[in-house]
Amino acid sequence: MSEKLDRRKKYTRKVLKESFIQRMQEKPLSSITIKEVCELADINRSTFYSHYKDLYDLLYQIEDDIIEDLNQTLSAYNYTKNEEAIQMTEKLLEYLLKNQESSQTLFSEHGNPTFQKKVMMLVHTHIIKSLEIDPKNTPYNSEYLSLYVANGSILVVQHWLKNGLKESPKEMAELITNLASKGVSAFQ
Repeated sequence: MSEKLDRRKKYTRKVLKESFIQRMQEKPLSSITIKEVCELADINRSTFYSHYKDLYDLLYQIEDDIIEDLNQTLSAYNYTKNEEAIQMTEKLLEYLLKNQESSQTLFSEHGNPTFQKKVMMLVHTHIIKSLEIDPKNTPYNSEYLSLYVANGSILVVQHWLKNGLKESPKEMAELITNLASKGVSAFQ
């Protein structure tokens, strides 16, 4: 009986998340109502409230799930090796492609800027761990460099998502990794 209940609970959360993301594609969060999310999901409001406090709670659950998945992916690689950096970036992009609808929405103008900042800081944290910069040999602070790389990478990914994912995750991973490691000189 418990397994059946868990499946039903998972299904309910899944359709609520999908309905919510679909509404976010159409309009900003401030214009979305619980009623319309429930109607789209074919779930009644009391069921919604048995799972979430409000739409922000639902949004934060979606974002937290994505952050956790991204963190697990980032933690599985050694970034000091260029090949692994490309593989890790490719895995992240494949994850975004697999979750295209929610990724495109959450990284769009209707997305939560706080979530986008959390993703950027997560990437920044992993980049800072991987940078092997001798402070005596560079006038740049590795923290500034990792912020620069993380922000630039996020903007490239946002552009890729917004413009229909024309390039493959592998092509984008190579582009991002080359830009991060070599900058503009990678294309000269």
